[in-house]
This record gives sequence, structure tokens and C-alpha cells, in this order.
Amino acid sequence: MKLKYASKWIMALSATALLAACDNAADTDTGSDDSDAGTGTTDEGAATGDFDSSASITVVARDTASGTRGAFNEITGVLVEDGDTETDNTAQSAIIQSGTQGVISAVSGDVNGIGYISLGSLNDSVKGVMVDDVEPTHDTVADGTYPIARPFNMAYGEDLSPQAQEFWDFIFSQEGQAIVEEESYIPVDPEAEAYEEQEGIEGTISLAGSTSVEPVATAISEAFKEIYPDVTFEISATGSSAGITAAQDATADLGMASRELSEEEAASLTVEAIANDGIAVVVNNDNALEGLTLEQVRQIFTGEVTTWADVME
Repeated sequence: MKLKYASKWIMALSATALLAACDNAADTDTGSDDSDAGTGTTDEGAATGDFDSSASITVVARDTASGTRGAFNEITGVLVEDGDTETDNTAQSAIIQSGTQGVISAVSGDVNGIGYISLGSLNDSVKGVMVDDVEPTHDTVADGTYPIARPFNMAYGEDLSPQAQEFWDFIFSQEGQAIVEEESYIPVDPEAEAYEEQEGIEGTISLAGSTSVEPVATAISEAFKEIYPDVTFEISATGSSAGITAAQDATADLGMASRELSEEEAASLTVEAIANDGIAVVVNNDNALEGLTLEQVRQIFTGEVTTWADVME
């Protein structure tokens, strides 16, 4: 089957995005280090407001089956490629979560936590920080200024069943793409044509894969069921790699992936992006941090930087 899309995001390294105004606490253990111009380090041991910037960073990452982890690591440089060899340099101390909600829960429950999640899943329980002076928003992902962004893909192997084919067509219709936008993602086809209802659509449609893609896929499936009440959906959020395997093995009609597929994976599949999404770097709401550079993100998630003072002014 053929690969239908070629989605590439350009990484931009710009000037350091720094937190304004740090409180020089009277009980500072050491003086400020003016020579550290690379990251704008605070006084070691200083507190920023009620936030202790001398504290150790708690890195929260996704599991290795996660498409969000794969995309995040590739864009930020946590993943290092050397010829045909790829090395994932995620900090060994990182707390690993198997899903988006696990990351949100871990970060919201730890004032020193930092993680990454789908922008569409960002809520008030955690704080999304700027990267390279750009806020993680729908608009900044759409205009390409936010540097950590990726496609949401769906894939299938052999020819689809009539009901699965109809659902595929609905995803890329005006109505399907409107749901993508309603769910806070970026449509891949804002000029899509209106959907035309068909007769006799019934049966089961199975989807498996990314926990990040699952919410928007579920929302689209619910709208599809309103048109075709005799259709049943089985949706399993098992991770991007598992979703790709399910599509290849035909154990699911559609595989969901929140990362680009490798050439080997795509060779046997029809693949298309159904939406575009940013990956938000998130911290606890009580964390004084407002922004990082892309390089500082890499340093934190590889464990090269271990305290907040190293990345805060």
C-alpha cells in the first residue's frame, strides 16, 4: 500500500525563553553566578516566590510504545540518530507513565514534576510552558511557530470493510474535520467536502493505538454513530506501536499513531494524518517556570539538568 502523506515539522532553536522576576530570598545559600549566560541560572538555593528553585526536577516521560514519546524525543533531540542506530537518551531517573492522564496526574501531584502531553489534552490541572518564547496553543501549532508538533495518523493494511471505509471517509469530510477542530486539534483539510450519507452501513469497526489520538477518534466515532446507529465501535488505547502492529496484523480495522511511521512500518500500510497536534511541555501549577528553550527541554529530559535553578532566572 502507499504512504499518502509526508508530514515534516521544522525545529527552530531560538533565544532562551526565561521566567521574569525571581525573588532574591534573604536565606540564599550561595551568591548568584553571573557567568552562567547559557541558561540564566538563579541563585543556587534561592526560592522564586513560594517555589524553591534549588529543588530537584522530577522528569515524567511516556512509555517506549508511546507515539507521543517518539515524536517528542525526535523533535527535542532526546533521541540521537547515528546512521542506522537510534539511541533514546531519556533520563534513567524518569517516572514512566503509560498514558496521557498518567502524566497529567503525576505532574499535577508533584510541584517539581515536568512532563509532556498532547496539546489537545492540556487542562487546568497542569501548566503548559512556552518553548523558544512561543506558547503552546492551537494557533501557534497551526502557523508553525510552536516547535514541538506532530501529526495524528491512522493506518490500515488490506482493504477496509464497508463500514470501516465509510468511517474513514467521514473522518476526512467537512463534518469529521470540524470535530477535529472542536476537540482543539488542527484539521488537515479545512476545505473538506460535506459528508454524504450512505444506505445500509452497519457492523463493527475496531480501532487500536495511541492514547493521544483516542480522544479525537472517539469523538468522531460518536458523531458517526448518530448517523449510523447500527454501527458498533471497539476502541482500544494501547499505544502507537501496538496500533501500527494491529493494523499490520488486521487485528484492528484502523491503527492510531501519534508519530510518524518508519519506512518499514508504512511499507505495508495505507497511512494518512487525520489531524495535527502540538506536544505541550507541562509543569505543576505551583511551579514558577514560564518558559524553556528547546535545548533546555532536551537537557531536562536527558537528565543533563537536574535542578530548576539551572533553567530559571
